[in-house]
Amino acid sequence: MKQINLKKIQNKLRNKFIKLGVKMNAPETIFFSEDTKIGKNVVIDPYVVIGSKVKIGNNVKIFSFSHLENSKIENDVNIGPYARLRPGTILQKGARVGNFVEIKKSKIGKKSKINHLSYIGDSSLGNSVNIGAGTITCNYDGVKKNKTLIKDNVFIGSNTSLVAPVKIEKNSVVGAGSVITKNVKQKSLALTRPPQVEIKNYKRKK
Repeated sequence: MKQINLKKIQNKLRNKFIKLGVKMNAPETIFFSEDTKIGKNVVIDPYVVIGSKVKIGNNVKIFSFSHLENSKIENDVNIGPYARLRPGTILQKGARVGNFVEIKKSKIGKKSKINHLSYIGDSSLGNSVNIGAGTITCNYDGVKKNKTLIKDNVFIGSNTSLVAPVKIEKNSVVGAGSVITKNVKQKSLALTRPPQVEIKNYKRKK
């Protein structure tokens, strides 16, 4: 049986993409699949892994330690560092996925931003959506996966839990620290935080 030389295959793929104009920083640390497709003016930083069935458009920047598999990346997108794109991810033109963000089976609309520390699964985000740090879509109820739908121009505050199935309509705001279990109407502010309590002259027990 002929032994597969993985190092040789990777070097061949790296050279192929360099000739096509892909800029790689420390190319020996970057890994591709044989079916990877990459557009023009793409920059890839060290320690990026691109799994099978990944298509990358033009003017894309992938920062270090990001892992992509079975995903479609449109033009003018930034990814990472430390981002994970799982199968079924679609990032539309101008989207931004930042550090420690995981996306699974979701569409992220044009110019939408998920900048840090978030999980988006089984979801559809419209255009110009902002997802605050620490936001998660609670897509699994223990039996089946449920969908989250976020329409255009929605602002999701930090540390928010969106309990699917749930829909956030256009131009709405979800306050930081909220747990959203019901649909939010268009141009609404949704909050579920309890009121802050302050006890004056409080003395800690010793």
